Amino acid sequence: MKVLIVDDDVVSRMMLMHMIDSAASGVFDVLEAEDGEDAWAQLDGGADPSLLFCDLRMPRLSGMELLARVKADARFAGLPFVLVSAAADGATMEQALSLGAAGYIVKPFDATRVAQHLQPLMRAADEQPDATLRRLGIDATRLLLYLGGLQRQLVSAGTDLAALLATRQLDAARAHLARLCEGCRTLGLHGAANGFDALRDAPDGAALMRELEAAHRAVLRQTDATRHLAM
Repeated sequence: MKVLIVDDDVVSRMMLMHMIDSAASGVFDVLEAEDGEDAWAQLDGGADPSLLFCDLRMPRLSGMELLARVKADARFAGLPFVLVSAAADGATMEQALSLGAAGYIVKPFDATRVAQHLQPLMRAADEQPDATLRRLGIDATRLLLYLGGLQRQLVSAGTDLAALLATRQLDAARAHLARLCEGCRTLGLHGAANGFDALRDAPDGAALMRELEAAHRAVLRQTDATRHLAM
C-alpha cells in the first residue's frame, strides 16, 4: 500500500515518513509531493495511494484546494485525505471536514494521531469487487445498490448507536453492531466487519465513531472500484 505525503517543507515530510515507518514498518510505500500541483500530477498519473497526508499552506495549489479537487473527481473521491497544519483553527478544521477530509492533524506531529489514520489500512484486506460479484452471483449494478444501502445504514447507525450507548442499552447496541458486521462481511468489507465485531465486547462512543468513519471510507473505495467494473 502507498501513502502520499504532500508538503513543501522537506523536514515535515521526513518526520511523517519516520512516523509512518515506526507505526508500520514495511507495510507502506511512501510517496512524496512538494506541493498540491505535484500531488495532483502524481494522482492523475496513476500513483494510486491508499491514504494522503497534505499540508494546508503551500505554493501553487494549497491543501484545501487540492482537497476540493480530489473530492470532486470520481477517481479519487474515496481516498482518505488528512490535512496537516501548524494552526489549530476551528473554522479551517470545520471547512476541511465539510469538504470530505478524513481528519486534521496539527503540527508538531503526534505519532498517535498519525497511527490512527494508518490503522484502518492495516486490517484484514477487503475482498476485490470482482470476487464479491462471483461469490454472491450478482452483477456490478446490483453490488452498487447493496453498497449504497450499507452506506445509508452507516449514516443512521451513528445516531442510533449513540442513543443506545447513552441510555446504556448495551444488548441492543451489540445487536446493531452485529448487523453492521454481517452487512460489511457479506459485501467483502472484512476490515470494517472486524472493527465492528471487536466493538461488541465493549461498545465505546469514541471508538464507534472511528469505526464508522473507517467503514464509510471502505464503502467509498469499494463503490469506486465497482463502478469501474460496471463501465
